[in-house]
Amino acid sequence: MKLLRRFARRLGFELVPLGKAREPARRLVNALERFAVDLVVDGGANEGQYARLLRASGWRGPILSIEPIPELRARLARRASSDPLWTVAPAFALGPRTGEIALHVFAESDMSSVLAPGPVLARLSPALRSSRRVSVPMIRLDELEPVRSGPWRRIFLKLDVQGYEAAVLDGAAALWPRIVGVQLELSLVPLYEGETDWRGMIDRMAGLGYVPWLFLPGYVEPGSARELQMDGIFFREDALPRGATGTDHDRG
Repeated sequence: MKLLRRFARRLGFELVPLGKAREPARRLVNALERFAVDLVVDGGANEGQYARLLRASGWRGPILSIEPIPELRARLARRASSDPLWTVAPAFALGPRTGEIALHVFAESDMSSVLAPGPVLARLSPALRSSRRVSVPMIRLDELEPVRSGPWRRIFLKLDVQGYEAAVLDGAAALWPRIVGVQLELSLVPLYEGETDWRGMIDRMAGLGYVPWLFLPGYVEPGSARELQMDGIFFREDALPRGATGTDHDRG
Protein backbone atom coordinates (compact mmCIF):
# COMPACT_ATOMS: atom_id res chain seq x y z
CA MET A 1 0.00 0.00 0.00
CA LYS A 2 2.85 2.44 0.78
CA LEU A 3 4.31 1.88 -2.68
CA LEU A 4 0.93 2.52 -4.30
CA ARG A 5 0.48 5.70 -2.30
CA ARG A 6 3.91 6.91 -3.36
CA PHE A 7 3.19 6.27 -7.02
CA ALA A 8 -0.08 8.17 -6.66
CA ARG A 9 1.64 11.13 -5.05
CA ARG A 10 4.33 11.29 -7.72
CA LEU A 11 1.55 11.54 -10.30
CA GLY A 12 -0.03 14.38 -8.35
CA PHE A 13 -2.73 12.52 -6.40
CA GLU A 14 -3.52 10.91 -3.08
CA LEU A 15 -4.63 7.30 -3.12
CA VAL A 16 -8.41 7.65 -3.00
CA PRO A 17 -11.29 5.82 -4.71
CA LEU A 18 -10.56 5.43 -8.42
CA GLY A 19 -13.25 7.76 -9.73
CA LYS A 20 -12.16 10.62 -7.48
CA ALA A 21 -8.45 10.07 -8.22
CA ARG A 22 -9.02 10.56 -11.94
CA GLU A 23 -10.83 13.87 -11.60
CA PRO A 24 -7.69 16.10 -11.91
CA ALA A 25 -6.49 14.05 -14.89
CA ARG A 26 -9.88 14.40 -16.53
CA ARG A 27 -9.63 18.18 -16.13
CA LEU A 28 -6.24 18.03 -17.84
CA VAL A 29 -7.62 15.89 -20.67
CA ASN A 30 -10.48 18.38 -21.02
CA ALA A 31 -7.90 21.16 -21.45
CA LEU A 32 -5.92 19.13 -24.00
CA GLU A 33 -9.08 18.68 -26.04
CA ARG A 34 -10.11 22.30 -25.63
CA PHE A 35 -6.76 23.46 -27.01
CA ALA A 36 -6.92 20.90 -29.84
CA VAL A 37 -3.59 19.36 -28.81
CA ASP A 38 -2.30 17.00 -31.51
CA LEU A 39 0.71 15.52 -29.63
CA VAL A 40 1.60 15.04 -25.95
CA VAL A 41 5.36 14.89 -25.36
CA ASP A 42 5.94 13.00 -22.11
CA GLY A 43 9.42 14.02 -20.97
CA GLY A 44 10.76 12.00 -18.05
CA ALA A 45 8.28 9.19 -18.65
CA ASN A 46 9.73 6.64 -16.18
CA GLU A 47 7.70 3.45 -16.83
CA GLY A 48 4.77 5.20 -18.51
CA GLN A 49 2.60 6.09 -15.52
CA TYR A 50 1.66 9.49 -16.91
CA ALA A 51 0.70 8.20 -20.35
CA ARG A 52 -1.37 5.40 -18.83
CA LEU A 53 -3.17 7.90 -16.60
CA LEU A 54 -3.99 10.06 -19.63
CA ARG A 55 -5.36 7.03 -21.46
CA ALA A 56 -7.43 5.98 -18.43
CA SER A 57 -8.82 9.53 -18.25
CA GLY A 58 -9.97 9.65 -21.86
CA TRP A 59 -7.04 11.01 -23.89
CA ARG A 60 -6.96 9.23 -27.25
CA GLY A 61 -4.42 11.35 -29.13
CA PRO A 62 -0.74 10.63 -29.90
CA ILE A 63 1.81 10.43 -27.08
CA LEU A 64 5.60 10.50 -27.44
CA SER A 65 7.34 9.28 -24.26
CA ILE A 66 11.00 9.99 -23.50
CA GLU A 67 12.93 8.21 -20.72
CA PRO A 68 16.75 8.25 -20.44
CA ILE A 69 17.38 5.33 -18.04
CA PRO A 70 17.76 2.26 -20.29
CA GLU A 71 16.07 -0.35 -18.06
CA LEU A 72 13.10 1.96 -17.41
CA ARG A 73 12.87 2.78 -21.09
CA ALA A 74 12.69 -0.96 -21.86
CA ARG A 75 9.75 -1.44 -19.47
CA LEU A 76 8.11 1.69 -20.88
CA ALA A 77 8.41 0.34 -24.42
CA ARG A 78 6.76 -2.93 -23.42
CA ARG A 79 3.84 -1.05 -21.87
CA ALA A 80 3.41 1.09 -24.97
CA SER A 81 3.74 -1.74 -27.48
CA SER A 82 0.00 -2.48 -27.71
CA ASP A 83 -0.96 1.19 -28.23
CA PRO A 84 -0.42 2.32 -31.85
CA LEU A 85 -0.60 6.01 -30.90
CA TRP A 86 1.91 5.75 -28.06
CA THR A 87 5.53 6.05 -29.31
CA VAL A 88 8.65 5.63 -27.18
CA ALA A 89 11.83 7.48 -28.14
CA PRO A 90 15.31 5.96 -27.73
CA ALA A 91 16.92 6.22 -24.28
CA PHE A 92 18.19 9.78 -24.05
CA ALA A 93 17.77 12.78 -21.78
CA LEU A 94 16.32 16.11 -22.82
CA GLY A 95 18.50 19.15 -22.19
CA PRO A 96 19.87 22.47 -23.45
CA ARG A 97 22.33 20.93 -25.92
CA THR A 98 22.95 17.77 -27.87
CA GLY A 99 25.74 15.61 -26.46
CA GLU A 100 26.04 13.43 -23.36
CA ILE A 101 25.06 13.90 -19.72
CA ALA A 102 25.51 11.96 -16.45
CA LEU A 103 22.43 11.09 -14.39
CA HIS A 104 22.14 10.43 -10.67
CA VAL A 105 20.11 7.19 -10.70
CA PHE A 106 18.47 6.13 -7.45
CA ALA A 107 16.63 3.02 -6.29
CA GLU A 108 13.56 5.27 -6.19
CA SER A 109 13.83 5.71 -9.95
CA ASP A 110 11.25 8.48 -10.24
CA MET A 111 13.58 10.73 -8.20
CA SER A 112 16.57 10.27 -10.55
CA SER A 113 17.93 13.50 -12.02
CA VAL A 114 20.78 15.25 -13.76
CA LEU A 115 20.95 17.34 -10.57
CA ALA A 116 22.17 16.11 -7.20
CA PRO A 117 19.58 15.92 -4.41
CA GLY A 118 19.64 18.75 -1.90
CA PRO A 119 19.64 18.39 1.90
CA VAL A 120 15.84 18.44 2.27
CA LEU A 121 15.36 15.58 -0.19
CA ALA A 122 18.25 13.60 1.31
CA ARG A 123 16.64 13.96 4.75
CA LEU A 124 13.21 12.91 3.53
CA SER A 125 14.47 9.93 1.54
CA PRO A 126 17.71 8.49 2.97
CA ALA A 127 17.81 5.98 0.09
CA LEU A 128 18.77 8.86 -2.19
CA ARG A 129 22.12 9.22 -0.46
CA SER A 130 23.37 6.26 -2.47
CA SER A 131 23.17 6.37 -6.23
CA ARG A 132 24.91 5.28 -9.37
CA ARG A 133 25.99 7.53 -12.19
CA VAL A 134 24.83 6.67 -15.68
CA SER A 135 26.00 8.49 -18.81
CA VAL A 136 23.31 8.81 -21.46
CA PRO A 137 22.92 10.72 -24.73
CA MET A 138 21.28 14.12 -24.41
CA ILE A 139 19.35 15.99 -27.10
CA ARG A 140 17.56 19.28 -27.43
CA LEU A 141 13.83 18.77 -27.84
CA ASP A 142 13.79 21.05 -30.88
CA GLU A 143 16.37 18.76 -32.55
CA LEU A 144 14.38 15.58 -31.91
CA GLU A 145 13.41 14.34 -35.36
CA PRO A 146 9.90 12.97 -34.64
CA VAL A 147 8.95 16.35 -33.16
CA ARG A 148 10.94 18.74 -35.35
CA SER A 149 9.89 17.21 -38.66
CA GLY A 150 6.54 15.74 -37.66
CA PRO A 151 3.14 17.18 -38.61
CA TRP A 152 2.45 18.33 -35.04
CA ARG A 153 1.37 21.96 -34.72
CA ARG A 154 -0.33 21.98 -31.30
CA ILE A 155 2.07 20.23 -28.91
CA PHE A 156 1.60 19.78 -25.17
CA LEU A 157 4.93 19.33 -23.37
CA LYS A 158 4.95 17.54 -20.01
CA LEU A 159 8.25 17.54 -18.08
CA ASP A 160 9.00 15.49 -14.98
CA VAL A 161 12.78 15.80 -14.87
CA GLN A 162 13.39 16.46 -11.18
CA GLY A 163 14.61 20.05 -11.08
CA TYR A 164 16.10 20.10 -14.60
CA GLU A 165 13.01 21.66 -16.20
CA ALA A 166 14.60 25.06 -16.91
CA ALA A 167 17.46 23.46 -18.85
CA VAL A 168 15.05 21.34 -20.90
CA LEU A 169 13.01 24.44 -21.76
CA ASP A 170 16.23 26.02 -23.08
CA GLY A 171 16.41 23.17 -25.56
CA ALA A 172 12.85 23.70 -26.82
CA ALA A 173 13.36 27.26 -28.08
CA ALA A 174 12.64 26.60 -31.76
CA LEU A 175 9.40 24.79 -30.92
CA TRP A 176 7.62 27.51 -28.95
CA PRO A 177 5.39 28.55 -31.87
CA ARG A 178 4.09 24.95 -31.95
CA ILE A 179 3.80 24.33 -28.20
CA VAL A 180 0.39 25.39 -26.90
CA GLY A 181 0.76 24.03 -23.36
CA VAL A 182 3.32 22.90 -20.81
CA GLN A 183 3.15 20.87 -17.60
CA LEU A 184 6.01 21.39 -15.15
CA GLU A 185 6.91 20.14 -11.70
CA LEU A 186 7.20 23.23 -9.49
CA SER A 187 9.26 23.09 -6.29
CA LEU A 188 7.81 25.02 -3.35
CA VAL A 189 10.88 23.93 -1.36
CA PRO A 190 14.24 23.35 -3.13
CA LEU A 191 14.82 19.61 -3.47
CA TYR A 192 17.67 19.48 -6.00
CA GLU A 193 20.87 21.49 -6.15
CA GLY A 194 20.66 24.31 -8.68
CA GLU A 195 16.98 23.95 -9.58
CA THR A 196 14.77 26.93 -10.38
CA ASP A 197 12.02 27.40 -7.81
CA TRP A 198 8.28 27.74 -8.49
CA ARG A 199 8.36 31.56 -8.68
CA GLY A 200 11.15 31.52 -11.23
CA MET A 201 9.41 28.91 -13.36
CA ILE A 202 6.06 30.73 -13.32
CA ASP A 203 7.81 33.97 -14.26
CA ARG A 204 9.64 32.21 -17.07
CA MET A 205 6.43 30.76 -18.47
CA ALA A 206 4.79 34.18 -18.30
CA GLY A 207 7.70 35.63 -20.24
CA LEU A 208 7.10 33.04 -22.94
CA GLY A 209 3.42 33.97 -23.14
CA TYR A 210 1.91 31.11 -21.11
CA VAL A 211 -0.62 31.60 -18.32
CA PRO A 212 -1.36 29.26 -15.38
CA TRP A 213 -4.31 27.00 -16.22
CA LEU A 214 -4.30 24.24 -13.60
CA PHE A 215 -2.30 23.37 -10.50
CA LEU A 216 -2.22 19.74 -9.35
CA PRO A 217 -1.02 18.57 -5.91
CA GLY A 218 2.33 16.86 -5.75
CA TYR A 219 4.90 15.54 -3.29
CA VAL A 220 3.91 16.00 0.37
CA GLU A 221 6.24 15.62 3.36
CA PRO A 222 4.55 12.91 5.42
CA GLY A 223 5.57 14.21 8.86
CA SER A 224 4.52 17.84 8.48
CA ALA A 225 1.89 17.46 5.71
CA ARG A 226 3.69 20.31 3.93
CA GLU A 227 3.44 20.27 0.15
CA LEU A 228 6.93 20.38 -1.35
CA GLN A 229 6.06 20.19 -5.05
CA MET A 230 3.07 20.76 -7.28
CA ASP A 231 2.47 20.44 -10.98
CA GLY A 232 1.75 23.63 -12.90
CA ILE A 233 -0.09 23.42 -16.23
CA PHE A 234 0.28 26.41 -18.52
CA PHE A 235 -1.34 27.29 -21.84
CA ARG A 236 -1.02 30.12 -24.31
CA GLU A 237 -4.41 31.75 -23.98
CA ASP A 238 -4.17 33.09 -27.52
CA ALA A 239 -3.91 29.46 -28.71
CA LEU A 240 -7.51 28.61 -27.83
CA PRO A 241 -9.23 27.57 -31.06
CA ARG A 242 -11.89 29.94 -32.33
CA GLY A 243 -15.16 29.34 -30.54
CA ALA A 244 -13.55 27.84 -27.43
CA THR A 245 -13.27 29.81 -24.19
CA GLY A 246 -11.25 29.51 -21.03
CA THR A 247 -14.27 29.99 -18.78
CA ASP A 248 -16.59 27.13 -19.79
CA HIS A 249 -17.70 24.78 -17.02
CA ASP A 250 -15.44 21.75 -16.63
CA ARG A 251 -16.92 18.65 -18.20
CA GLY A 252 -15.00 16.31 -15.85
